[in-house]
Amino acid sequence: MSPKSGPAISFTPHIPDLDHYSGRGGRVYSLWSNRQASQSNIRPDVLALLAKSYGRAVSPEDVMAYLAAVMAHPAFTARFAMDLKRPGLRVPFTANAALFEEAVKLGREVVWLHCYGERFVDAAEGRPKKSPRLPKEIAPHIPKAGMIPGAPEPLPNTMTYDPATKRLHVGKGYVENVTPAMWAYEVSGKQVVWHWFSYRRLDRTRPIIGDRRPPSPLEKIQPESWPAEYTTDLIDLLNVLGRLIALEPGQADLLERICVADLLDAAQFPVEGKKK
Repeated sequence: MSPKSGPAISFTPHIPDLDHYSGRGGRVYSLWSNRQASQSNIRPDVLALLAKSYGRAVSPEDVMAYLAAVMAHPAFTARFAMDLKRPGLRVPFTANAALFEEAVKLGREVVWLHCYGERFVDAAEGRPKKSPRLPKEIAPHIPKAGMIPGAPEPLPNTMTYDPATKRLHVGKGYVENVTPAMWAYEVSGKQVVWHWFSYRRLDRTRPIIGDRRPPSPLEKIQPESWPAEYTTDLIDLLNVLGRLIALEPGQADLLERICVADLLDAAQFPVEGKKK
């Protein structure tokens, strides 16, 4: 299925399960073909073409960052909605070296955010190896009165959002400074914050559609009460979403400038199994 809304692609530092992206798993393209991260899945002749075009060496990480800047935001999905159905995901590669550099810089932050600070780390560029955070004055947080109860309270079963107070209510607790954009953030039709909670709420049953096999009894194994780790995970998620949302206008503007400028011709790129 083609992307419907939100970013057209997403990134993860781990092997994704079927709950990744929008709950369908999707296609996975790893940057590296070995665990030592020394052999790239991006072909050397592609890197050579880009290096010739931009007048400097281009690394596999540069290419991944470029893809993140150009494709991992809603403006890309909206602009190419019809093209994403057939032939599928395609990316406009700029012929302008300055635009490529701008995209790589922006895309490194996007990947860092998607990977919760585990990849593309560079403290000097504001990307430390830790969970990303918004500025303190606008960061989501849980005040003392809003603490989500743990044991002996059972797991909460409800999550609601009040846009007037910017409060995200989780059972008997709540999170402050949650913007409407954070709450509404989607990946191909899946509301991310609610989707996250649906895997951690008390009632995690889902309707069986068609001839899909019944869920495994293992799915019933879960904590009896809300653990502190869930609170940490939720705060991490909201901070990441807030920072991604802040980057989206810049990504949309960059995409527009790339599309109206000169592009590399698709025929220039080597094709798998075909010698030039």
